Amino acid sequence: MAHTETRPPVTVRTFAQRFSSTRRGARLARLLTAHQLTEWGVPRGAYGFDGATLVVAELASNAVLHGRVPGRDFALRLVYEEPSARLRIEVADTHEGRPAPRTDPEEVHGHGLALVAALSERWGVDEREGPGKTVWAECSLRRRGR
Repeated sequence: MAHTETRPPVTVRTFAQRFSSTRRGARLARLLTAHQLTEWGVPRGAYGFDGATLVVAELASNAVLHGRVPGRDFALRLVYEEPSARLRIEVADTHEGRPAPRTDPEEVHGHGLALVAALSERWGVDEREGPGKTVWAECSLRRRGR
């Protein structure tokens, strides 16, 4: 008699990719995030889809503009927990400098982290193995109460 093993469905999905520290690399990170979300069953236009891709765009842009070290890439990692519809976004670069949100509303540039804070449930900065840091954000892809 054959033994059949039932496995629980996969509930956590991950995507990781390195990109060149260029504007093209940052754009590709955003585009691949949108593609990956649709592959995971989160359709364009769904709650949180645009916000999550915008968070990736901001963090990748910051990695290219402020975290760039010549000859070094930046890394994107997405972790999607299906049951809670939570997406963790991590962007790592090799620059030692820590991001700081701008507090002066008169500043023309530098409000990307305020946007990240507004679109995510929480965000922060962690040490990484080797030089640099990982800037992360957690976004909900489901409205509260659903």
